[in-house]
Amino acid sequence: MGQQEKVATSLAGAVSDGISASLTEVDAELARRYPGDPGTRQPVHTVYVPGDTFTAGTIRSWGDQALKALDEHAPDAASLAAVLGIPDELAGAVHDRVRAKLEREPVEDLRIDFEDGYGPRSDAEEDEAAARAARLVADAYGNGTAAPYMGIRMKCMEAAVRDRSIRTTDVFLTGLMQAGGLPDGLVLTLPKVTYPEQVTAFVRLLEAFEKAHRLPAGRIGFEIQIETSQSILAADGTAAVARMIDAAQGRATGLHYGTFDYSACVGVSAAYQASDHPAADHAKAVMQVAAAGTGVRVSDGSTNVLPVGPTAQVHEAWRLHYGLTRRALARAYYQGWDMHPAHLPTRYAAVYTFYREGLEQAAARLAAYVAKAGGAVMDEPATAKALSGYLLRGIDCGALDTAEVARLTGLTRADLDAFASPRRGGLTVTTP
Repeated sequence: MGQQEKVATSLAGAVSDGISASLTEVDAELARRYPGDPGTRQPVHTVYVPGDTFTAGTIRSWGDQALKALDEHAPDAASLAAVLGIPDELAGAVHDRVRAKLEREPVEDLRIDFEDGYGPRSDAEEDEAAARAARLVADAYGNGTAAPYMGIRMKCMEAAVRDRSIRTTDVFLTGLMQAGGLPDGLVLTLPKVTYPEQVTAFVRLLEAFEKAHRLPAGRIGFEIQIETSQSILAADGTAAVARMIDAAQGRATGLHYGTFDYSACVGVSAAYQASDHPAADHAKAVMQVAAAGTGVRVSDGSTNVLPVGPTAQVHEAWRLHYGLTRRALARAYYQGWDMHPAHLPTRYAAVYTFYREGLEQAAARLAAYVAKAGGAVMDEPATAKALSGYLLRGIDCGALDTAEVARLTGLTRADLDAFASPRRGGLTVTTP
């Protein structure tokens, strides 16, 4: 073995050491603020159900109503494909998987609503509903009928309803603790956040609850709902939403766009309030950039056009919902809201088509990257991360099977996880 050629340098080692020392605080700040994606499952949607109507059978009822709508208005793969424009070669797989999903797991994320969907009630009535919600959620996780994620949306932290918001949160969380503890899938949604100080106040509330029950610090996270223009652009011209993420002190799990409140806030007339309005695109783009790298996920909003009535009317609403969902997915908004059981068929049809139509290309690109085999596209580590994330999202929601992804890529689930979250441990992927 030949002797390694000696190269010339001009700088002493102390220069490198000094530069590294000067960036120590920046390194720590980068790791704290931008830990990367948590590597956990993100639901494809959130369903909101008023606190007074939620029952032990709500999730199954939504699934049954969705199946009934599918059977009535698109009973087979060909009819669903014709309505939505799904390619013929994907129609059978998409239709079959949608049906299976509605039978097995119709709702991925459910929020019991004590805000707009619930309205003003007496304190006694809301206390009772919040305590009842806690019992039902605890029972659902205990007997296996829960959605993967469940929780409540309390009222906001504005002065008029602040005390009620705090009390409902306390009643609900206390009820869960009395029923055996906080479930892993617990999610709280804080609505109508305008100032970062409101996020700080909610953090103080959760800290106090954790101390009262001797829970680990930071155990309870929450979503921030973006429904006001001030949450995007503060009075001083800064991006308030970025400051809100920081104010959450690591507890923020998501940013949810509120289509109609935000649209109304910036003056969009009711007929044009939609998730594809330019005002909505701007708000979500700011949310997306503010959340990038922080581990906080972004969710799109909803459509208020319900798939009800005669078949022609249902089909029109389905095409709208399908199109909005596909548009959101292309813009990397992997979650949205569904307001009606009949939205579920098109939610899953859009999601499943999105992942199945790109499966072979994504798998081939990732396999080529791992094997260093080249190909028509020159991919970088960041793209490999995105490709793995795409495949993992497809697996998690039921659009793809682990076995078919492994067959096409030569990679295990653990391998995909390592590529998708490279900061969370070293890559151990072996070349196929």
